[in-house]
Parts: sequence; structure tokens; C-alpha cells
Amino acid sequence: MTRTFLLTASSALALAVSAGHLAAQEVHPETGETLAENQSFSYRLLDQFPTIDPQLIEETAGGHVARQVFEGLLTQNSDGTLRPGVATDWSSDDNQTWTFTLRDDARWSNGDPVTAHDFVYAWQRAADPATASEYAWYVELTQMVNAGAIIAGEMDPSELGVRAIDDHTLEVSLDAPLPYFPQMTVHYTLMPAHQATIEEFGADWTDPENIVANGAYILDEIAVNEYFHLSRNPEYWGADDVIIDEVTGYVINDANQALSRFQAGEFDMMDDLPAGSYPDLEAENPDVAHAVPRLCSYYYTINQSGSGHEALSDPRVRTALSYAVRRDVVTDQILQAGQAPAYSFTHWATADFELPTIAYSELTQDERNEQAAALLAEAGYGPDNPLELNLIYNTSDNHRQIAIALSQMWAPLGVEITLNNYEWQSYLDIRGNQQFDLARSGWCADYNEASTFLDLLTSNNANNDGKYVNEDYDALLAEAARADDPQPLYTQAEEILAQDMAIIPIYHYTQNFVLDETIHNWPFNNAENNWYVRDIYRVASE
Repeated sequence: MTRTFLLTASSALALAVSAGHLAAQEVHPETGETLAENQSFSYRLLDQFPTIDPQLIEETAGGHVARQVFEGLLTQNSDGTLRPGVATDWSSDDNQTWTFTLRDDARWSNGDPVTAHDFVYAWQRAADPATASEYAWYVELTQMVNAGAIIAGEMDPSELGVRAIDDHTLEVSLDAPLPYFPQMTVHYTLMPAHQATIEEFGADWTDPENIVANGAYILDEIAVNEYFHLSRNPEYWGADDVIIDEVTGYVINDANQALSRFQAGEFDMMDDLPAGSYPDLEAENPDVAHAVPRLCSYYYTINQSGSGHEALSDPRVRTALSYAVRRDVVTDQILQAGQAPAYSFTHWATADFELPTIAYSELTQDERNEQAAALLAEAGYGPDNPLELNLIYNTSDNHRQIAIALSQMWAPLGVEITLNNYEWQSYLDIRGNQQFDLARSGWCADYNEASTFLDLLTSNNANNDGKYVNEDYDALLAEAARADDPQPLYTQAEEILAQDMAIIPIYHYTQNFVLDETIHNWPFNNAENNWYVRDIYRVASE
């Protein structure tokens, strides 16, 4: 279905502002570079985002769009450090009660002021069981007072530890000191929401004809599974500093087709490159191909609920599957873009995190294979009694290649894999409902601290799709949230995950992508891959 933007008085104003802005910005005001006449940015998406409702987003594609359309209390500089968003100042004397001062010139796209009440409403909405947010657990992770009880349906959302002291002052109360709480406010779950629009249009409030947003851009057109289009928001408080006028995203599942279209000049940026393509791309044009650390971990979820294969409840079977994975084949032969083999969950580049030495990482692959066969035999499986499992992945040639490779690695053990691929939304639904044995999974940091990874596998996390449960692990993560130095606890947590083989870690990401040379000021050093189109610009071709 295509939803088309209606040219209203406000949109006409946006076009007029845009045209005048471009004429006034023939050179970049800070660098002096000559700007291109066409200030547009376009990129490829692997999958259609299910929603851009900040409180309902559960994946990165929608998160990237929300970052352009909505703005939270804080945003990030190109190196990932914090900078003002709607809030100009933030402070705490004890890391437990936080006060944010909101700018008085922040406006919604319909002209309404953005106030502290908009944040209170959005955060309560995220925690409210009636919203059915897949990220409600994130609100509890922030340690906001009463979050857990509200999510459990035991208290009213109005009891959440956040209040508007006045229109421009927001106070947040936490159950325990959390020095990195400001970092957590960057995430889309804690972006504001326009209550009147949601109450009027319900689930359709983010449709182009209805949406009211507060970011640098506004959604004005979407063709599901094809493309979407954003235009500059003239009501944005920083509109005068925005250079890119329009943004277009193209949904292209096939990586090779997408790369061909990039090379033909159809769009400006593409990640999720075809497996193995990066070395040649970098050699041919190092100014276009890039690989930088990205705080994401690639792993296989193991369904340990009642709907999974009964063998997967046996840690010997899970361990055997993990031991038999030749991670160096995945990173060095299939992907070839600087990814690191993973034996633990948390990405090695996470701030203030020391990667623990996991015992099985120090074995040779032959030793791991030998132990894998022995463990599987102990559990009653082998070539004479095959273990038959289904493995799901979302449509992507890279995911398919990795799934085929792992299936071949497991075959000598007597493990027979049936592969099933699904488009993104179906895949999320199937994985979320535990209709699988093994599932391709990836987790990208919501903020730059180890708990963003480790909390995913606590028993009360809605995104713990394998339904792994370990009470000692839960207790460690709860203790870490209150510890002055959580690193020893994080090390213990990673050791428990490895001992239980809660998941099968495969590799730690790099962000490998191609970017048109005329697009400048890309945040290469933001390891969370949080990019804001309002910061970039296009220079004139030489």
C-alpha cells in the first residue's frame, strides 16, 4: 500500500524554507566546502521496518528512521558522546535522581511545543502493558521507579518514576544509582510522543497523513516493501543548521542487486554488503568502502522452551552445536570484512568492558570438534541416530550462506538441519512465538554499556526469544545494575552463558558499508551506528 503526502500549507512552507535554505548555503558554513545543488540522501534497507512508533520499534531499520523523525532528550555526536537534543542540560547529585532542562524552542511538526509532559506520556506508554511494547523491558532496565511493577500489570503507569516539574523540567527517579542513565535516553523507546495525535488516530498515527513528529525530518510518503521518503521539518528547533533536504530509503532484500544499484548511482549508502565482497570493494575504491567497529553480536538463538526440540533442553547438545561452529570460516572466508569470531556475547568494543577469556575459545577447532561429538553421543545422538532441527533466518543471502555453512559443520555430528527463510516481519513473529529450533539472531547495543547485551538473556526480557532461564544469571545482572564496578559480575555472567551455552555466539560485527564520496561528515566513529541525517551534507562533485 502506498500512502502519499498531501501538500498542505505547512508542507508548502517546508518546500519554501528548503529552497531558500539551499540558496543561502552555497558553501558549508564551517568547512567552506562547496555544497551540491541537490541536497538529498538515499540509502538501502535490507528489510521493511514494521513501525516507526518509538514505543513499538524493536529492530534497527525502524530505529534508524525514528532517529531522523523524532528526537529524544539527548542525541549523539559523531564519536558517540552525548549532546543536547530536546534537553539542553542534565544533572544528578547521586546518579539516582536526574533532572533534564528542556529547550523552549522545541516544536512538534504541527507547531505545538514539545514539553516534559510529552516525555512522561511516552515513557508511561512504553511501560503500560496495554501498549504491548516489545521494549517495555528497556524501561525497567533504566531502573525507573516502579517500572517492573507497572510492566507486570501490578501498578498504574502513572506511578512510573518520571514527572514533569513544569513544561521544561523533567525529573526522573531511579531505584538505584545509574551513572549511564543519560546514555539510555538516546534510545528510541524513550523518545517523546504526541498524545493528541495518538488518541485521535490510534495505530495509524505514524501514517504520513497523520504523523506529528519533533525531529529534523517528517515522513511524507511510504510504499511498503519498496521505499519511504522524508522531508525537512521546518518546525524543528535546529532547522536552520540542517543541510540535507530529503531522505529516501529503498527496501532491497537481495544484497547483490542492491550493490549493483549502488554502483549505478541509485542511492548513496548501503550496509549489509554481499558476503565476501568487501576486500575487492576496498581495493577498488577505499574512499567508498568502509569497515568500522559496530556494537552488534551475531548469534544463533536456541529455543529452550517447550515448543523447541526436546534435545535443546540438554546443555550437552547446545554445547556440542556451539563447539562445532568454525567461526573463523564465517569471519575470514564468508564475510571477510574484519568481523571477530565470538565466544562470548558482549561485543569486544563495548565501553569499559573487558572481554573475558572463555575456556572453549582456547581449544583448537579439532579439540572442539572431538568434544562436540562426545557430548552429542552422551546425549544419545550421532550419525546412527540423527538430531533433526529446523533453523530459521530472515531473507538475506549473507544469512543463508552462514546457515548453509553451519549446517555443513554440524552434519558430521549427525545433525540434520532444515533451513527456512522468512521476510522480516514474519521472521520476527515466528521467532518471538518460539516456532523454531534454532534462529539467526543479531543484537545491536541500545547504549554503550555491557548490560545492553547481557540483560537480553535475563528470564524476564521479552526479547529473550530462546526462553533461556538461569536464576543465578538473573541475580548477577540485577546486582551489576547497582554495582560501582560491574565488570567482575559481567565476567561471571559471560561464564554462565558459556557454561550453559545459552546461545551460540558466532561473530562480533563490523559496520562494513559503501558510501558515496560526495556525502560528508558521516559518523564513522560512532560504534553504535547512530547516524543523524541532519549532520551530513553533500558536496559538489569535482
